[in-house]
Amino acid sequence: MSEEQQEGRRSAGPRRSQEIFDATLDLLAERGYEGLTIEGVAERSGVNKTTIYRWWSSKGALLGAALTGGRHLDLAPPDTGSLRGDLEALLRSLVALLTVPPAAEVAIATLGAVTHSGELAGHVREFFAERLAREQPVFERAVARGELPPDTDPMLLVDLLAGAAWIRIVFRRLPVEEDFVARAVATVLSGAAPTVRTAAGS
Repeated sequence: MSEEQQEGRRSAGPRRSQEIFDATLDLLAERGYEGLTIEGVAERSGVNKTTIYRWWSSKGALLGAALTGGRHLDLAPPDTGSLRGDLEALLRSLVALLTVPPAAEVAIATLGAVTHSGELAGHVREFFAERLAREQPVFERAVARGELPPDTDPMLLVDLLAGAAWIRIVFRRLPVEEDFVARAVATVLSGAAPTVRTAAGS
């Protein structure tokens, strides 16, 4: 997806779509998916509910649009000049997203809701596909610099790093040590096995 297409997709919707998206994500963080209603979003945003229904026929469709178009979960792809630096920046942003309100509450509430709503699961897949498309230049630059082979699977790398953050923060409820990001990226890029040193002259 091009940058122009992405921008068009974010701006698609009624004139006050950003207020609607902010209200949707704020209510999700406060009340969870079960407590999220289009009527509540209309009241919080000051937009008539008929306008919201005209664009999004269900709260699952509305939340899917808010995840992509809202500001709560927005992460800017980094460009530090190296793959390791870019991955560390991405992971630091994700750690902040999962630990700093209201983004943390939004992310966790969405995770729980996906298990109960097939419709929302489809919208969340679209959200992650759009996010990966925005991060694609990170891996293209790494291939061009010779830091990754051309057949690298970017989704696998992102999933390994994101999974480490989700498991530690959300499921295990463990603190994130100061060196967590660097260790996680180093393990994904270099593996956990000890480096085998050959004897001099062998």
